[in-house]
Amino acid sequence: MMLRDGLYEQIINKEIDAELTGSDKLSQTAPIDTAEASKVLAKYVAKVVERGLDNLRDNGGDLNAQVALANQIITTIQTETKEADFDSLSVAERAEQLLALFDRQNSIWALDEKAQVVRPETSIAQSSLFTGAAHEPQMYTELKKEIVSCNRIDMLVSFIKWSGLRLIMDELTTFTQNGGELRIITTSYMGATDVKAIEELRKLPNTQIKVSYNTKITRLHAKAYIFYRNTGFTTAYVGSSNLSNAALTSGLEWNTKITKKDLPETVDKVAATFEFYWNDREFEYYDEGQRERLARALQAEKVFRQQQCRNLYDGHPALFLSAGDPGQAGS
Repeated sequence: MMLRDGLYEQIINKEIDAELTGSDKLSQTAPIDTAEASKVLAKYVAKVVERGLDNLRDNGGDLNAQVALANQIITTIQTETKEADFDSLSVAERAEQLLALFDRQNSIWALDEKAQVVRPETSIAQSSLFTGAAHEPQMYTELKKEIVSCNRIDMLVSFIKWSGLRLIMDELTTFTQNGGELRIITTSYMGATDVKAIEELRKLPNTQIKVSYNTKITRLHAKAYIFYRNTGFTTAYVGSSNLSNAALTSGLEWNTKITKKDLPETVDKVAATFEFYWNDREFEYYDEGQRERLARALQAEKVFRQQQCRNLYDGHPALFLSAGDPGQAGS
């Protein structure tokens, strides 16, 4: 390989070591951090193993040959660590992946074992990116499938429009009626939230809502949807989409789907940050008695934003010749 000038964070293997030794360029190196060694080495070895398995396949090896090589690696680990438990981690001869598991007595599959199991189109084990491209599933269709296939949901959105909420309302209703727990954090930011949307959410069982009314202090602009699964396959969508029709269907929104299986620390940080906000006194429980307060806060935000736009218009009228209603919020 030919190393290019610039920054790296790369394990020095024999190939790189030889190139560095024979080069007159300046290099900066550091020992592998002892505390992070397991993670760093595991990621490196995983790439080597993947390359080896690909090579085996390209040279005519079938799936069984790839499984055999994987099991040889596991056997070597067992031998070196002298831990018998590693034997149970060998890939079974059937060479299959478990996709779902359900009680025979207390599920729809007890009535019909051929019933379709609803699951997201994108992997719940590997992270991915949604950009609104034509070949990708739409955000709202994927959220619907995440909702019906998880055990608990946290949502953090700047604002909630009825146009967006209604796209997933049936799934949220079924989810909460079946015992699923739903927590939502939102704000009166820009006056964009629809009171109807919050009221419909409030009526759901097993649902808690918290609202920040003070947008001068709490400028929450984050958007996150977290779907917890008891199986450990938790997923989270973090990006630019609020709960509005445009943001979930046709908007040019970017959202990263991260999974507990391949980015556990990132998912844990998302969950911990949500919990921090949930316990922050700036976010207050919403109940039926808060409806008028929310309506007043939203109206005050709209008036404030409209005044800001008018002030800007007075100074730069050319900017608004084709801008439409300056008081309308985005996605």
